[in-house]
Amino acid sequence: MTVIVGYLAGKGGRSALNLGVEAARTLHAALAVVTVVPKPWTTPSQARIDAEYAQYADRLAADSAAQARECIESMGAPLEVSFHKYAHRSASGGLVEAVRDLEAQALVLGSAADGSLGQVVIGSTADRLLHSSPVPLAISPRGYRGSKSHGLSRITCAYPGTPESRHVVERVAAFAAELAIPLRVVTFAVRGRTMYPPAAGFHAEDLLLDSWAAQARDALAELKTSGLVSADVDLQVVTGNGWDQALDAAEWLDGELLALGTSPQGAIARVFLGSKGTKIVRHSPVPVLVLPS
Repeated sequence: MTVIVGYLAGKGGRSALNLGVEAARTLHAALAVVTVVPKPWTTPSQARIDAEYAQYADRLAADSAAQARECIESMGAPLEVSFHKYAHRSASGGLVEAVRDLEAQALVLGSAADGSLGQVVIGSTADRLLHSSPVPLAISPRGYRGSKSHGLSRITCAYPGTPESRHVVERVAAFAAELAIPLRVVTFAVRGRTMYPPAAGFHAEDLLLDSWAAQARDALAELKTSGLVSADVDLQVVTGNGWDQALDAAEWLDGELLALGTSPQGAIARVFLGSKGTKIVRHSPVPVLVLPS
């Protein structure tokens, strides 16, 4: 089993490496650090630009591998670690190629550097891979330093309560059992913010939210009665005024991972998040794991 971490020197910091080491430790898997460098044009240059470009790509890959090796060694992780360079027109395309070549079971990325610390920030590479990754894609929050236990402690599955999302709970439950870590299933009930009281009044909105939350609790309870999850799985409905409050209201453990399912798009199953899934990812205070359909 292999976990791939996409890493490029000077991009996104070491948060992806911290999460990748945790995942590899928990999975008892090998860790492959992949650096994707720009692929040169096939048309030869008479000004030795091609040779200089190749030297630049080699130096970038070597610097990335050196930085990644130093970071991983500082964590004292007893892992089998390898370093790989892929030349490709796009970072996402190179990582997909690496996943297939190395027969990886998971892909780990860091957040973009232009967002808030502690939150998952989807950059251009992660955004493309959310539509094309053939394996589960994990994204670390910006500045993620890893857990104190140096491993994953619990998986929380975000469950919208719909019949078509039951297979996601089943897959996440099997994954948690494989890792031998606890599972929690959470349904987020969110009331949108309004500047002025709605025509029906806040009381009516509260009643509607309470009714929806009660239905969500029934849907969660049915996961146990049907045997989809075991009796010891923690089931919760978390409410909030907006997605940021709802995600903050859920109590998170050190080393926790938030898992979400996706929907197939077109003839080929791809990773694709709906509007709610995208909001959950962008407000998550812990690393997220997005499962392809």
